[in-house]
Amino acid sequence: MSEGQNKSSMKLNYLFILILIIIFVTAFLLPEIATSQPSFPDDPDQIPIDGGLTLLFAAGSGFAIKKYRQKRSLLED
Repeated sequence: MSEGQNKSSMKLNYLFILILIIIFVTAFLLPEIATSQPSFPDDPDQIPIDGGLTLLFAAGSGFAIKKYRQKRSLLED
């Protein structure tokens, strides 16, 4: 293969890759832009994450303390 043909085939490869990138970017971004929802007219009321999360934290802490005490008592015996 001559040097001229090699350069032209490399240019075609780069062009092909560039076209593929453009197609993929368009395929991923265009639906997102076309179907985006309008924003809220004003900010919605904020809801504190308190009740359930606090109970989960308390239960997890209690379980961890229980396991720690069990390990410590096994090591002391």
